[in-house]
Amino acid sequence: MSGRQKILVFDSGLGGLTVYRAIRAIRPDADYLYLGDDALFPYGALAPDVLTARVDQVIAEAMADFAADCIVIACNTASTLVLPSLRARYSIPIVGTVPAIKPAAAMTRSGLISVLATPGTVSRDYTQDLIRDFAAGVAVTLVGSKALAGLAERALRGEGLDREAIMAEIAPCFVERDDRRTDVVVLACTHYPLLIDALRDLAPWPVEWIDPAPAIARRVVQVIGERRDRGEGEPVASFTAGEPRETALRSALDRDGFRAFAGAAAR
Repeated sequence: MSGRQKILVFDSGLGGLTVYRAIRAIRPDADYLYLGDDALFPYGALAPDVLTARVDQVIAEAMADFAADCIVIACNTASTLVLPSLRARYSIPIVGTVPAIKPAAAMTRSGLISVLATPGTVSRDYTQDLIRDFAAGVAVTLVGSKALAGLAERALRGEGLDREAIMAEIAPCFVERDDRRTDVVVLACTHYPLLIDALRDLAPWPVEWIDPAPAIARRVVQVIGERRDRGEGEPVASFTAGEPRETALRSALDRDGFRAFAGAAAR
């Protein structure tokens, strides 16, 4: 066991890799466990009580072997439900991921913003509360995409980029009203930045795309501190569906520094 700080980054699948990359860029000296619950992906179809119980179980099993100093829930859908129970169980910082509505409302010039999320995130009271508290006077279009996270997963696994399907998922984000256009789109699912090049290319007009990863990384540093030494920690990945076999995904994980794969958590 090393003396380095340990950070557990959790997501329903591969989207949390966007958050892991941002955190590791400023805290490369920490040890990481990337935990993807891909056996139950996508989370948007799960009932709230089922999702909460599942996340509690998977993280508890991972923590038994990896005593993290900080847990990052790199999933909007899960964060809107599980943060209270996790914070009650663990006496370490728990950093969640919530739709970046506040910065989007501050950034817009047209007064039209869109929140591109999963149906689960769109339906949560938490999201409505953010709009009420931080987007007064701004027209917010909520777009609950059923397919975009899956399209991102398949692209990273080397199954191709379905541009037509991506365009259909993002089209409702682009609103024209009284000579104004949407000018900011919140990516309220950590999977979506995996497709950022395609999103920019397919957009009918330029917008600001807000990726939550940099803000999450800054928050992690706020709660556990700055880099401690010049060395680099060890990143390990664990997937509940088993060790990934796809060549494209293995190459992507290799580029992210993953050389080892832990035993899968609960399936």
